[in-house]
Amino acid sequence: MYFARRILMLIPLLLLISFFAFALVRIAPGGPFDHERKAASPEIERRLKAKYHLDEPIWKQFGRYLGGLLRGDLGPSLKQRNYSVNEIIAQGLPVSLTLGGVAFLFAMGVGIPIGFYGAVRKGQWDEFAGSFFTLLLVCVPALALGPLLVMIFAIKLRWFPVGLWATPWHAILPVVTLGFYFAGRIARLMREGMLNTLHSEFITTARAKGLSDQAILWKHAFGLAVLPVLSYSGPLLADLLTGSFVVENIFQLPGIGVSLVNSSLNRDYPLVVGLVILYALLLLLLNLAVDAAYSQIDPRVKLA
Repeated sequence: MYFARRILMLIPLLLLISFFAFALVRIAPGGPFDHERKAASPEIERRLKAKYHLDEPIWKQFGRYLGGLLRGDLGPSLKQRNYSVNEIIAQGLPVSLTLGGVAFLFAMGVGIPIGFYGAVRKGQWDEFAGSFFTLLLVCVPALALGPLLVMIFAIKLRWFPVGLWATPWHAILPVVTLGFYFAGRIARLMREGMLNTLHSEFITTARAKGLSDQAILWKHAFGLAVLPVLSYSGPLLADLLTGSFVVENIFQLPGIGVSLVNSSLNRDYPLVVGLVILYALLLLLLNLAVDAAYSQIDPRVKLA
C-alpha cells in the first residue's frame, strides 16, 4: 500500500516538475533561433517560431507539450531538426546508463571496503594510509583526473583506448574518472557509519556475550553502518546514470550529459525539459528503491 501511494504521487510531482522546467527555460534570456537571426530574414524567423508554436502564449505551449508528454512524445529538437527528443535520449541514454552503472559499482567496490577497513583499524598506521587515500579521492576532480589518465595510460603507456565507445576497454578510463570522487565520498560515509555503530550499546552487549569480532562486525555492525551509504546511493546513482558532461566531453562519449549542457546553452527547450523529466523520474524511482532497501536492512524502519 505504501509503495502504491508513492507511485501514484509520482504523477502529479512529475507534472509539477515539467511545468517549472518548461516555464524556466522559456523565461530565460535568449532563444533557440538567435544564431540564425543574423543570416535569416524576420519572415523566416517568424515562420520558424510558428512551426514550433513559439509564438503562442506560454500556457498554450505547455498545454500542447503536456498533451504530447501524456502520449510519451517529448517533442522535436529545435536545434537537431532531423531528430526528436525521444530519439536523442534513446541514442545517448544507453551510453550514460552503462557508464553511470559501472562507475557506481566501481565507487561502491572501492569506497565501502576502504571505509570499513579504516573504521576497524582505527588508530593503526594502515588506517591513516586509508584516510589519506580517501582524502585524495575526494580532492581530485574529474576535470583534472580525466586528462591525467588519458596522458599516462592512453598516450604514454598505450594500455587503454580513448575517444570511442566500442569495447569494454574503452570504458575503463571514463569509469575510473567518474567513480573516483564518489568512491571517496562513500568511503567517508562508510567509515563514519561504522565508527558510530561500533560505539553503540548493542555492540557492547554483543561483546559482553562473548561473540567473536567477525560475528560482531559482519552480522551486527555492517548492516547498520551501510545505511548512510544506502541513503546517498539513490541520488548518486541517478546523477551517474544521467551522465556526466565533464567525463563524456573529455572522452568524447555519445551520452546524454553533453546533450543536457548543449541544449541548455542553445535554448533547445524540448530537449532541456525532456532531460530534466528523465532525471527527475530516475531520482524519484531510485529514492523509492532506497526506501524499500532500508526496510529490509534495518528492521527498525517501518514503511507507513
